[in-house]
Amino acid sequence: MPESEYNFAEIEKKWQAKWKQNNLFAADDRGTKPKCYVLTMYPYPSGVLHMGHVINYTIGDVVVRYKLLRGFDVLSPMGWDSFGLPAENAAIRTGVHPHEFTEKNIARMTEQMHRAGWGYDWTREVATSHQDYYRWTQWIFLKFYEKKLAVKKTAPVNWCDSCQTVLANEQVHDGSCERCGSKVFQKDMSQWFFAMSKYAQRLLDGHEQLRGKWPEAVIAMQQEWIGKSHGAKVLFKIKETGDELPIFTTRPDTLWGVTFMSLAPEHPLIEKLVKGTEHEERVMKAVKEMRAQGTSEKDLADREKVGVFTGFHVVNPVNGESAPLWVANFALMSYGTGAVMAVPAHDQRDFEFAKKYNLPIKAVIVPETGLNESVMTEAYVDPGDMLFSGPFTGDNNVEAMPKIIKWLEEQGYGQGTVNFRLRDWLLSRQRYWGAPIPIIYCDKCGTVPVPEKDLPVKLPTDVQFKEGGGNPLARSASFVNCVCPKCGAAAKRETDTMDTFVDSSWYFLRYCDAKNEDAIFSPEKIKRWMAVDQYIGGIEHATMHLIYARFFTMVLHDLGLIDFDEPFTRLFCQGMVCKTAYYCNACKWLHESDVAFADGAAKGQKCKKCGGEVTSEMTKISKSKLNIVDPDVMFDKFGADTVRLYMLSDAPPDRMQVWSEEGISGAWRTLNRLWTLINKSLDKLSPVGEPLPTQLNSKNVDLRRKTHQCIQKITDSIEGGFQFNTAIARCNELLNMLRGFDKPVNPAVLREVLETVVRVFSPIVPHFAEECWEKMGHAESIFTAGWPEADPKVAKEDVIEIPVQVNGKLRARITLAADADQEKMERAALADEKVQAQIAGKEIVKVIVIPGRMVNIAVKG
Repeated sequence: MPESEYNFAEIEKKWQAKWKQNNLFAADDRGTKPKCYVLTMYPYPSGVLHMGHVINYTIGDVVVRYKLLRGFDVLSPMGWDSFGLPAENAAIRTGVHPHEFTEKNIARMTEQMHRAGWGYDWTREVATSHQDYYRWTQWIFLKFYEKKLAVKKTAPVNWCDSCQTVLANEQVHDGSCERCGSKVFQKDMSQWFFAMSKYAQRLLDGHEQLRGKWPEAVIAMQQEWIGKSHGAKVLFKIKETGDELPIFTTRPDTLWGVTFMSLAPEHPLIEKLVKGTEHEERVMKAVKEMRAQGTSEKDLADREKVGVFTGFHVVNPVNGESAPLWVANFALMSYGTGAVMAVPAHDQRDFEFAKKYNLPIKAVIVPETGLNESVMTEAYVDPGDMLFSGPFTGDNNVEAMPKIIKWLEEQGYGQGTVNFRLRDWLLSRQRYWGAPIPIIYCDKCGTVPVPEKDLPVKLPTDVQFKEGGGNPLARSASFVNCVCPKCGAAAKRETDTMDTFVDSSWYFLRYCDAKNEDAIFSPEKIKRWMAVDQYIGGIEHATMHLIYARFFTMVLHDLGLIDFDEPFTRLFCQGMVCKTAYYCNACKWLHESDVAFADGAAKGQKCKKCGGEVTSEMTKISKSKLNIVDPDVMFDKFGADTVRLYMLSDAPPDRMQVWSEEGISGAWRTLNRLWTLINKSLDKLSPVGEPLPTQLNSKNVDLRRKTHQCIQKITDSIEGGFQFNTAIARCNELLNMLRGFDKPVNPAVLREVLETVVRVFSPIVPHFAEECWEKMGHAESIFTAGWPEADPKVAKEDVIEIPVQVNGKLRARITLAADADQEKMERAALADEKVQAQIAGKEIVKVIVIPGRMVNIAVKG
């Protein structure tokens, strides 16, 4: 290959080796420069990078390199969320131990990361499945346990009998286990929880620190997830037994309209009431069916509302009326008390349920025109006057709300309260490949925490992985059988492991002091680096990982281990990478090669397999939809820098990125044109360091002006939300101006222009930029050269174009000296021919001049 050709394979390999040799990304714990901790969410080591990884880690790397150029000490670590069910599934399927499977995948993905040119301080690498990491995960659990924030209690869980394990809602699809396809049902089990509900208000309050720095969508999603509601807790009673049944309602104004009560299928009162009665078999059968359904909010929203009458009734305290007690699949044990008062006249879900089961409808809030329950087609949910509502009859329901709560308290019927949807975090998992919970059970001493000196509680190696065999830890005698650390008697270990979200709730802290063998981290190093200045990851983590990490940080703050309570100062959520997917009704999802295109058009595609019509849709890149893009193939064909440039050039990085072969080919051509331009210009450049001449012709002055305007616009684009596509566009405008230059460019100006382009491009295409920088005569890395500074005097325009409005409508544009004062602007505007035509014969009432911006002339007549 001739030297003038862009040989990306050699160039990228060369500079990756130099960065490693020069420790370009080694973070300085004792540095004196301002710090910047840039963190991208670490991956699960699946074994191969996908394009979602590429956009995420490319954005992070661009920010890291930009901050290096801006003079910061940057911490950019990488690690692995390496516990989890996929490795255990692989062990069942192939017999390969999860540790071996995971380490092999880590090695493969590390190689891919190096190839992509992403810069990390690899001396801080962590893997959550390594003993030197999960030792401290267990230590944190013990600290939570000491503060009664780690508790064991009975709770309903999604249970797969085939896999013998608890499943998160996200692992249940259409009522079946994603792992084996078996039907999932709900089961009451004794489980470990973190008492996260105690921090609900704190988590909400913390959003005030994050506003303007986190996407508003993420804050809104977290607020919805935490779900703060103001209302009243009201005590109903079971008519037949006298048992109290507390309910929470945000609508105490509708208490007089209750016509039935709904219990969540998991409510413990159900079995107590029906046991031994004529209703037991009928009710418990229905309850079992309801508990076999999914429990996610999407499942609840989509499914048909069903219920069963328990045979019992409740007494309404506000009017003494009796109402039937039902079990309904839309009532949630995780919200309020698990009992929901039903007011079908004023709640649409209750209305539909009442119509289905022929239950009474009683209107107690009416508009001025009144309501007739017998002809209602939907619930009335607007404000109105209260009816049949005791002392509040005739009052406006909204205005009466606080008075009703006060009255309930005075009568002893209930009290005003705040309810949160957020519940305690269920962390128990009946799996092998996770951090063992450091608890021992002794017949004499009860529940005993493992002493800190005995950490880590190590995962045993004498385990067998088999389909449907349940938790392998429970079958390991060497693991289960132990000695009580209190009394020395024979005891048993806890066999549940922790949810992998526990590992990711503190990993960002360990990066600050990853090799510390004596403590979870050094306070000095935490003070040096935390909080994370810029966190980057997908918005899909808004309501789990990001809430869990905030909760952990708050608890560690309260334990006195850190002096801040929000872990991530700024958050950026990248968009999805999408590509066209093709679907044939007969053959299902098709690879692009199986589609016959009609004249290259989007319409009329035929399936090569069966000849049937093919439909296409833009969708997230996915193996299941056969529209996968392999990063390695792209790196082989175009090089890492071309992939990086393409993924950042088409749209803002928080928007959907559309992948196309045409698009990446365009990025390849862009780099090659710039490569050619720089190589052809090398013998025309002034020597490195030679100052610019004091006198330049107007064309060179214009080129310098455009260069410094470009620097300012690109800096603003990056600082104002990582608008890399705008930065790339500004560079291309400058290059187009240079290419269109009709006179020789001054050698010093040419160097300034090309060096500016290479420097501002360098975070995006770092290998390419390093090579060009070296070719232009520089010995040091471009990332030590600093970010170019725009000179306002050079960037300032000599003349500017000013819009002129007449009565608020644009009528002309005038060209003036950039420093023209108000008087000159007014005179020029009034003298313009187009303006003269608009104001002829009219009285000028007022002339408003905004210097350097616009002129507005107000006339009448």
